[in-house]
Amino acid sequence: MTPVPESAQLAPRWSRDRRGRAKWPLRRWLSVAIGVLVLVFVGAVIAGGLAIANLTEARTTIVDRIDPAVQEALRLDAAVVDQETGLRGYALTAKPEFLQPYDSGIERQRRAISRLREIIVVRTDLLDRIRGIEGDMERWRSDYARPTIGRIETSGVGGDAQTEEGKQRFDSVRTAVTGLQRELDAARERGRIALADAANLLVTVCVAIAFVLLLVFLLVTVALRAAVAGPLAQLAGGVRRVADGDFQHELRVSGPQEVTELAGDVDSMRKRILDEVAVQRQVNAELDSRTEDLKRSNAELEQFAYVASHDLQEPLRKVASFCQLLERRYKGQLDERADQYIGFAVDGAKRMQVLINDLLAFSRVGRHARDRVPVACGELVGQATANLAEAIADADAVVEVGELPTVLGEAPLLTAVFQNLIGNAVKFRGEAAPVVRVEAERDGEQWLFSVRDNGIGIEPEFAERVFVIFQRLHGKDAYPGTGIGLALCRKIIEYHGGRIWIERSTEPGTRFRFTLPVADTAAGAVGTLDETPSEKAHP
Repeated sequence: MTPVPESAQLAPRWSRDRRGRAKWPLRRWLSVAIGVLVLVFVGAVIAGGLAIANLTEARTTIVDRIDPAVQEALRLDAAVVDQETGLRGYALTAKPEFLQPYDSGIERQRRAISRLREIIVVRTDLLDRIRGIEGDMERWRSDYARPTIGRIETSGVGGDAQTEEGKQRFDSVRTAVTGLQRELDAARERGRIALADAANLLVTVCVAIAFVLLLVFLLVTVALRAAVAGPLAQLAGGVRRVADGDFQHELRVSGPQEVTELAGDVDSMRKRILDEVAVQRQVNAELDSRTEDLKRSNAELEQFAYVASHDLQEPLRKVASFCQLLERRYKGQLDERADQYIGFAVDGAKRMQVLINDLLAFSRVGRHARDRVPVACGELVGQATANLAEAIADADAVVEVGELPTVLGEAPLLTAVFQNLIGNAVKFRGEAAPVVRVEAERDGEQWLFSVRDNGIGIEPEFAERVFVIFQRLHGKDAYPGTGIGLALCRKIIEYHGGRIWIERSTEPGTRFRFTLPVADTAAGAVGTLDETPSEKAHP
């Protein structure tokens, strides 16, 4: 892992602005804004409550006090008039039934005065008037009404007219009652004016509250925008520039403490990325140098392959040809050891040719890529069995082929895969006649192929080793070959985007599994199972 330079260490958190003043954290900004809104709201509630209380008091005064007092004053006036009227009718007629308004008027006067005292208990001036009216009526009754009633009851004769003294005393009572009514009317007018003023005050307070709340909301919004939203937008813009690749852009953001700290962290990360990019450039330079070395090495390998395919093949063919000529011409003419030496030379030359051809085939896989075309795997297996017809016939082998798909690939390379797997199944056979089964099935986005035989099998611990080039599990005297076949199969399958392995099984024999991608079906039959029936290849 590449070490991080010292300059890439996280910078200290920015807790002060450029002038060295301590910055408020975002929580404090929000607390202050919420506190201001709460104070304004509480003030608005208090002001509105006072205005509503004032309105309620004015309404209560006029509805629950003044208006009932006016009604009771009217009842008092009616009670007083009824007493005077009843007394006058009795004085003229001497009939007792005329005293009924007088008696009921006294009771109604008492109730009206009692109710007035309860209603206007806070108005001492009106209470004095009520006491004066009550005293005047009591004096009128004691000095005039009761003596008149007693005289008529004694004499039984009416016809008395109201005296001037009685009239004056009653007029003073009516004047006092009328003055009380005027005072109550004036109080009711003042109450109406107070009620109207309270209503106007409530409307004014509500408008003022709405205006103040709107103003405070705008001020808080502007303050938060300038103190929070603005720095956040500035930080987002700077981060976006850095994310777009401008790593030289330095992040300097003023605002709440959290925003400046975040800007400091991002800027530290930017510096660390710059340092890592510088280190990576050095690594890339080394990789470029090694890539050039690999290109030169590959060029040399290609030159070696060219030499092996042309310059080495020709003298090798001459050696093999002349050794075969020596074998045909002088076989039996020399001693037995000379014939054995010539046989060794011929066999070595042939195996050298096979080894060179296999190495060339292995090195060419993926080096000269060709366009991949739809190929029917059933036809590839048919071509492979045709190439192995002699070996299949000699081993009395049976090759069973199931339904195989059509895939995209290079036909010669995939034919080599089937040929190597079937050839190995025939070569590494047991005592029974070889039976090879080739089939495929769909597994998601891949085709899963299976090549199974009933041969000698491969031990699980060697299941991966057999795919390594030149790795052999048996001597070349027992089973001929170069040890390249399965390595070539793996290279071809991986070149086509798949993988190959040996599946463990309790049954005798070996089961090779490999995958190939499912091709795009837009071309028609590509990636579908061939509809040809299963076939068997016999010797």
